[in-house]
Amino acid sequence: MGEQKRKQEAKTNFIFGKKNYKWMFIGLGFIVLGFILMSGGGSDDPNVFNPEIFNIRRIRLAPTLVLIGFGIQIYAILLNPKDSNSKK
Repeated sequence: MGEQKRKQEAKTNFIFGKKNYKWMFIGLGFIVLGFILMSGGGSDDPNVFNPEIFNIRRIRLAPTLVLIGFGIQIYAILLNPKDSNSKK
């Protein structure tokens, strides 16, 4: 009987639950998508101006997606998963 109790105490408890990790991956997806949308638009010749770097996708949409992704990450960290251990 004592060995079973010791094995239960030795179980590793993860800090985050499955729900937290799901939200973290969703937030990470938003951040990666935002950075992908920000990329490109440069010019090979430094003497040539390319106005493509100032389009709405790079100036508004991509940074908004990155900020939303960071907000989701904060939510995922602060989310309290329904833990059966806290009710014991």
